Amino acid sequence: MNSIETARSNIEDVDYALEMSDLAKNQILVQSGTAMLAQANMVSQNILQLLSN
Repeated sequence: MNSIETARSNIEDVDYALEMSDLAKNQILVQSGTAMLAQANMVSQNILQLLSN
């Protein structure tokens, strides 16, 4: 490999690592948002159940 190919490979490796960390971050955000919505839904259901008794 010459120096240009080495530099390009290093840049691609960094880009890949950044994209993977962004993917992991976004997956965590989606999962936490889903969990929050599930909790909010449960609270609403519990309130309706209490009111109907």
